Amino acid sequence: MLFADIDILDENLDLRPHCWVGVKNGRIAYLDGQAPADAEAEAYGEVYDGRGKLLVPAFYNAHAHAPMTLLRGYAENLPLQAWLNDMVWPFEAKMTPEDNYWATLLACAEMARYGVVSFSDMYYATDERVCAVVESGLKANICESELYFEPKPFADYASCAAVEEYVGKYHGAADGRILIDYNIHAEYTSNPQTCKDIAAVVKEKGLRMHLHASETRSEHEECKQRHDGLTPIQYFASIGVLDVPTTAAHCTWCEPADFDIMVEKGVFAAANPASNMKLGSGYAPIPAMLERGVSVCLGTDGMASNNNHDMMQDLYLLALLYKGSTGDPSVVTPKQALSAATRVGALSQGREDCGLVREGMKADLAVLDVTGPSWAPRTNPLVNMVYAGHGSDVVLTMSDGAVVYRDGAYPGIDVERAKAEVEARTKRIISEV
Repeated sequence: MLFADIDILDENLDLRPHCWVGVKNGRIAYLDGQAPADAEAEAYGEVYDGRGKLLVPAFYNAHAHAPMTLLRGYAENLPLQAWLNDMVWPFEAKMTPEDNYWATLLACAEMARYGVVSFSDMYYATDERVCAVVESGLKANICESELYFEPKPFADYASCAAVEEYVGKYHGAADGRILIDYNIHAEYTSNPQTCKDIAAVVKEKGLRMHLHASETRSEHEECKQRHDGLTPIQYFASIGVLDVPTTAAHCTWCEPADFDIMVEKGVFAAANPASNMKLGSGYAPIPAMLERGVSVCLGTDGMASNNNHDMMQDLYLLALLYKGSTGDPSVVTPKQALSAATRVGALSQGREDCGLVREGMKADLAVLDVTGPSWAPRTNPLVNMVYAGHGSDVVLTMSDGAVVYRDGAYPGIDVERAKAEVEARTKRIISEV
């Protein structure tokens, strides 16, 4: 595809008007202020009229639980532990592998609709989730979640052999769109012995870790009581878990000493502002993290705690809420927020050649219609995107050069069937709980 005469946010997220962007073999092969020669232009195929549009790097959702689409609107107005123990976990116990497939497929449709091309997903039913992602055309870092309460070797847990099998079957599958990560759900659902073993396996295999850390104040403080004053980040660092590339979701109650560890170890902090607000968990100290040099990315979390995958909503919250909570309107700039949702998110997934509109990078792109009332005047399209844009402004989403959403159509997904399946399966599960 050749995007013609289109405004773009370039690799620095600066506006470049009236550009031509050619996509070939899954990558951005041409980017210039002039159209390519006719012979070269033909090699890109369809010419896309970019007038009235803005081409931006697509979004990378750094923390999600895609099958929780089934729980949208189910568990409401509860704090985290009651939400998990009384509502979420009993519901999940009734979910079948096929339920997970359809819920993931619908989540992929929703994400594609809102300009998301890749997500880091922590859940169960890995075979079914991978199948759904591959069909959708999106990318995902998939990890199999298990709770490690009993102090025993990782090899004695069923997930040890299972994840090793998943790595062999799926890591790098679909031309690299599927990556398999390892998972420790959280400090309070695991034990030191098993965590050390998992970290050793991850290090040996050269893979990545995805975990929750300091999501709530009680989780954070109880960890300190259990581990001689160590916070979850400090605890995980002390047993070697953070010696591998790690994405730590939430980090809502992380302390300044944690930031130093995160910078030293290269830990990515996945902010989830909508989820943390909805569950009353608090506000992650994002301005202080950014000032200290922590790599901050952005996630939606699950649909029972957000309740949507509209990354532009989370982008808006990330850029806005800290101005109010700190009283400083200069913190978390629109460019910092958008970087968290794009390039830093890609890096958190180990996707080094993604997340920038630059020649040679993977063609992971979103096109926004900027002709609506909320975009006028277009004095600063980046600012408009963050503070006045909506996920519904996305008219095209491209993953590895393939269109996964365009003007209401989903090439890889029968979205009407997916919606019907999710409706029916949710009703069945609720009747069984």
